[in-house]
Amino acid sequence: MNRELVAMRNVLVGLLALVLSGCGAVVVGSAVTGAAVIHDRRTTGTVVEDQEIFVRAISIRAEDAELKQKSNLNVDVYNLQVLLTGQAENAAIVDDYVQRVAAIPRVRNVFNEVTIGAESTWSETTADAYLTSKVKVALFDVKRPGFDPTRVKVTSSLGSVYLMGLVTPDEADAVTDKVRFVSGVKRVVKLFEYIGQ
Repeated sequence: MNRELVAMRNVLVGLLALVLSGCGAVVVGSAVTGAAVIHDRRTTGTVVEDQEIFVRAISIRAEDAELKQKSNLNVDVYNLQVLLTGQAENAAIVDDYVQRVAAIPRVRNVFNEVTIGAESTWSETTADAYLTSKVKVALFDVKRPGFDPTRVKVTSSLGSVYLMGLVTPDEADAVTDKVRFVSGVKRVVKLFEYIGQ
């Protein structure tokens, strides 16, 4: 499958996951709608900065011919922290990309969760999108005072589920307990930042 078709497939799968999850964040150009920030614990400025970091990170990825040819990397940004998932043929191209992303202004941390090996198949990519949607739905069953499931950013890659967000320790424990029992989850990786109770 050529790179353009893979990229189109990934965009479509991502959009499907957003639609199925009922994501409230809507970005139009550089303007973030009120729905994106009403329930968010990040400041409006941080939400905008996260979008800017995301755009710069995917631009770096798109402009690197070797990276495009030898990897299938996904980028997620939350509270000025970047999560990289996907697959690459070798660690050297990933390490170089990590360094370039870390140099983007305001990036506080880069979590490198890229697997070295063959690209994921269509069925694996689809399964991860579906898993992300199932996890997001399951979060609505977390019963904690004041907990809002839309505050947890969920990313799945080859059955591993990555959780980002600004949460209390109690919320983090409740979310993790809920997610680990979702069918298809092989591993839960907590990348939360903790706030006071």
